[in-house]
Amino acid sequence: MITVITNFRLPKPITRDEARKIFLSTAPTYQGVPGLVRKVYVLSQDGGTVGGLYLWNSRAEADAMYTEGWKAFVREKYATEPSVTYFDSPVVVDNLTHEILSDA
Repeated sequence: MITVITNFRLPKPITRDEARKIFLSTAPTYQGVPGLVRKVYVLSQDGGTVGGLYLWNSRAEADAMYTEGWKAFVREKYATEPSVTYFDSPVVVDNLTHEILSDA
């Protein structure tokens, strides 16, 4: 599995309520995306940075998301350049399903 962390510094800080509204407007686009296990939207406590934590089944499926088109969407929506960082995730503890997931 692969974890991807995206983040982008906003031109001006936003409130938690503003972030929630924005996040809810884009959340449906991530439903049913092949290979995406979970996406968590994040907002820094000072409201100046937003982003996401994504858990993917594979690097290839993650790469299919972070295209130039996705980056252009982020630039248009948030008026800033996104940062995308990949991590291997060989083990995941899921307390909702009471599972320990491993890609072995």
